[in-house]
Amino acid sequence: MSDNRSHIAKEYQWDLTTVFPTDGAWEKEVEELAAEIAAAGKYAGQLLESGQKLLEITEAQLALSRRVEKVYVYASMKNDQDTTVAKYQEFQAKATALYAQFSEAFAFYEPELLTLPQDDFAAFMAETPALSAYSHFFDNLFRRQPHVLSQAEEELLAGAQEIFGAAGETFEILDNADIVLPFVTNSDGQEVQLTHGNFISLMESKDRSVRKQAYEAMYAVYEQYQHTYAKTLQTAVKSHNYQARVRRYSSARQAALSADFIPESVYEILIKVVNNHLPLLRRYVRLRQTILGLDDLKMYDLYTPLSQTDRSFSYPAARDKAAQVLAVFGKEYSEHVHRAFNQGWIDVYENKGKRSGAYSGGSYDTNAFMLLNWQDTLDNLFTLVHETGHSMHSTFTRENQPYVYGDYSIFLAEIASTTNENILTEALLQEATSDSERFAVLNHYLDGFKGTVFRQTQFAEFEQLIHEADQNGEVLTSDYLSSLYAELNEKYYGLSKEDNRLIRYEWARIPHFYYNYYVYQYATGFAAANYLADKIMHGRAEDKANYLTFLKAGNSEDALNVIRKAGLDMTDEAYLNTAFAVFEKRLEELEKLVRNS
Repeated sequence: MSDNRSHIAKEYQWDLTTVFPTDGAWEKEVEELAAEIAAAGKYAGQLLESGQKLLEITEAQLALSRRVEKVYVYASMKNDQDTTVAKYQEFQAKATALYAQFSEAFAFYEPELLTLPQDDFAAFMAETPALSAYSHFFDNLFRRQPHVLSQAEEELLAGAQEIFGAAGETFEILDNADIVLPFVTNSDGQEVQLTHGNFISLMESKDRSVRKQAYEAMYAVYEQYQHTYAKTLQTAVKSHNYQARVRRYSSARQAALSADFIPESVYEILIKVVNNHLPLLRRYVRLRQTILGLDDLKMYDLYTPLSQTDRSFSYPAARDKAAQVLAVFGKEYSEHVHRAFNQGWIDVYENKGKRSGAYSGGSYDTNAFMLLNWQDTLDNLFTLVHETGHSMHSTFTRENQPYVYGDYSIFLAEIASTTNENILTEALLQEATSDSERFAVLNHYLDGFKGTVFRQTQFAEFEQLIHEADQNGEVLTSDYLSSLYAELNEKYYGLSKEDNRLIRYEWARIPHFYYNYYVYQYATGFAAANYLADKIMHGRAEDKANYLTFLKAGNSEDALNVIRKAGLDMTDEAYLNTAFAVFEKRLEELEKLVRNS
């Protein structure tokens, strides 16, 4: 077990005193905020009295939101650095409660605003010029007006949100708490209980018998409970379709994508282009079979790394490598990376009680902190440049936009991080001094592309088909869901559903199917990053300048217009075709290495 934080040098811990100098200062701010949020209730019913009143209340709401976010960041990160400390568990609970109080205090804002006739709103804008700073913010609210119901209907829907979310919550409880997974034997010959956490590492084992045992044990459980999982998923889909219908959307997909004003054509183009390139996925699957020396490749063979080389990077070496590689963006970007790496933005090493995984976080008025759990691996080097991409995106946005536009769309969230990963891939390939090094980097890239573009699009296609089926009156039984999933899986990987019978139950263990058209953004983001990294590495100087303009734009325009600043039109399939061209080029490189080995 890892030690507590006292054993970690300060240079490898994030510095949260830059958020609040002491816990006492945080507690004082919470107390003051609670009082000011309580007083904000006086604004209800006053929003439409005048343009000046609209400005006053809008700015009061944004100012309080900004402070609440900062309070929450401090509490959540203090808790994440050691989740066993009761004091910071309490801090996070208080911050969460404060968020709820804030939301309740300003629940009147949008319904009141959307009762304002457009002529009256235009008059407000004319009489109060300062409102023009919020033009795009107001435009977005009014664009949703056709889908906002009467106040009484909105109250009924708001009151039912817990019910609408019950299917997803039931899935999580069933999947994480109630289901007991069996024991399996790991690569060391030890009996270990299968968990969602260790399943992937077991599937990555170089011992095929370990992979097979873990795979069969996991999916046997989902086969056993298939009817219950089918009911929770069917209920979630019905909820999505119902809410879309009552809000006058043509489908749940239209409703979900409208949150970021993304046209449905973006989704349709993704599925079409990925389907056109499925022969590339099957080709990679066949190469995997050749490298593994198998006569009968199975689904449980798709995750084990093919490379025999496990490159090692200490954190200081990885930090230097990341800074060197990311210098391709130019001086301004490099200066920001230097700040992140040297001014207490990163919590590097694992310690007892620390939250697992990695993320980039922070708020408008804080550094764009990063949490890592460092291991000396190639994967962790990629994690560092990935999270640095998020942090640079956040920092450039916050430095160049006012608070109201100081964040960025979920649709764009993975692009900056994955662009960094692609640039690192290209740099490592250029620097590789041996075939084994090239093999390891190519394998990492191709597996990432397979898991993000192909697999997430497979999920997106399944999600679309089951929502359409429910809309058309089809009952989403376990037989229906399993048959549909088995056919899709065979179409994607070229591995027969008869020889891989248990994969038909994979739909039952995917939490993203409860997220309402979320997963497609992983695929579009990864493909866009391939496209942008190629332009940055091989294009013109202005391509880098345009990319920085994108990072600085935040939410000042619609997501598709923001990404156009980087020279990327995501309503056109060209970016996807470029990404697949890069995939095919690197697949050919790996095939050549295998032939010559």
